[in-house]
Amino acid sequence: MENIALQLYSIKELTSTDFLGTLKKVAEIGYDGVEFAGYFGTSAADLKKTLDSIGLRAAGSHIGISDLSLQLDQTIEYSLEIGSPYIICPGLPEEMRESADSYKRTAESFDRIGERCKEHGIRFGYHNHGIEFQKFDGLTGLELLANHTQPDHLFLELDTYWAEHAGFRSVDWIETLKKRCRVLHIKDMKSEQDKRNTEIGSGIMDFQSITEAGKRYGVEWYTVEQEEYEIPQLESIGASLKYLRQIL
Repeated sequence: MENIALQLYSIKELTSTDFLGTLKKVAEIGYDGVEFAGYFGTSAADLKKTLDSIGLRAAGSHIGISDLSLQLDQTIEYSLEIGSPYIICPGLPEEMRESADSYKRTAESFDRIGERCKEHGIRFGYHNHGIEFQKFDGLTGLELLANHTQPDHLFLELDTYWAEHAGFRSVDWIETLKKRCRVLHIKDMKSEQDKRNTEIGSGIMDFQSITEAGKRYGVEWYTVEQEEYEIPQLESIGASLKYLRQIL
């Protein structure tokens, strides 16, 4: 059975008011793991105790570039204590992605961060949005990051929605990144005209092909993310999980 996680930013209104209680609800819905977007002041010991008690695994954490630069050792220590395998940068400020040279400088920084994470048995990754598909000197920002970092220092958490939003096929990018693509963000699009998020399997994206490509290259986590809802959030993430279970 493939691992399915929920990016907790999807239900940030719930986690911000009852973090540990919301984790229990996610476990009850049936997710294998969660990808964190903040810990809401919870100690690593308390979080680990809760995860163990409800049978939920840590599937990575999104950590901003400022904390990665200023508090990397503490970030690594927290990840180790909760058993999280990944530290992932969720985006970049403009000055770190405004040209080919800025991407190359960012890649140098990522290489150092990734090397430090690797020393502790953790993998460092980058999560794209749409802006990383802008080209400089014939290459997208995503390609520049991949080309100028060591494969064991940086993996790419491909956000399938943003790839398609930018006009690309997610499957093509999985084929390009191959084993650099260790985690997939699974997020559906309502239609070509209405690009809002919707429950996985109810939009226009071909997740059958996307997940088949993920399997070919050993994707370790299929992580649901949603930011817009027309039905209650927990009902929505439950529907997305049900569909993914059917095709995985």
